[in-house]
Amino acid sequence: MFGRWLGNRGQAGGRGGALAGVQVPRTAGVLGCRVLDPVNEPVQQAEFVLTDSVGRKVTAGETDPFGSLLATVPAGDYRLAVKAEGFTPFHGAVTVTEGAHATLGDVTLQVAQPAQLPDPGDWDIEPNHSQIGFTARHIGLARIHGRFNTFAGAVRIADRMEDSAMHVVIDAASIDTNVQMRDDHLRSGDFLDVGRYPTLEFYSERFVHRGGNRWGVTGALTLHGVSRTVTLDTRYLGLGNGLEGETRAACRATTELHREDFTLTWQTMLARGIAVVGPSISIDLDIQIVPRG
Repeated sequence: MFGRWLGNRGQAGGRGGALAGVQVPRTAGVLGCRVLDPVNEPVQQAEFVLTDSVGRKVTAGETDPFGSLLATVPAGDYRLAVKAEGFTPFHGAVTVTEGAHATLGDVTLQVAQPAQLPDPGDWDIEPNHSQIGFTARHIGLARIHGRFNTFAGAVRIADRMEDSAMHVVIDAASIDTNVQMRDDHLRSGDFLDVGRYPTLEFYSERFVHRGGNRWGVTGALTLHGVSRTVTLDTRYLGLGNGLEGETRAACRATTELHREDFTLTWQTMLARGIAVVGPSISIDLDIQIVPRG
């Protein structure tokens, strides 16, 4: 699973060699390792989390372009978790001593088996276990969360996943931020103008595999009478079975929209020159689909 464990045989940290210029507090040590794939190539931007003996996160980050990670932490016993898209996660234990450099050597991640894709055919979005949400910035400080309560959609899975297509229709009037006055304003002509544009629609026939369980789903989003090309950064979560034994597939997707691209230009400013509503909106989708019929 991994190469050599040099673990607890520390070298003096911050006093010579590569760490000569690193200032290490008296009660701390340095932890390091290199993350590789099965053919000994470095894994860049692998995510790592270091937790202490009771499970509290001490530090986290990503590996550098050479697959290396280096952290200065208080002396103690730790668990290191490393994960990267398309690989099986790694978990290991290490002890860091005062003034020493603890190294796990080379940690080799194994290629993960991709999740089974849905069978070809027509699938429907199951709204009771799906959510279309959004987040907007408010007065430059807080975030406002909302969702659309009514929507429907279908996905046609092709023999070759890249040739699949999807169509989603959202009821604009179903917008819900849990504040009636704000929701009424969002439905008005200042924003969604639901009387003239009762639905939002997304249609895609471009599925691009980005490695592992990540896909890019690109299509046309029609909002407020304007259509723009949008790509959903999608993580496929696999197949499962519901309470009645029915087959389900799930995914999570995100994207960011800029209001002015869809002529949603209403704005008012506070006395300090701060916009009440931010220029961009983050979209989060948690979707489950079931076979039609």
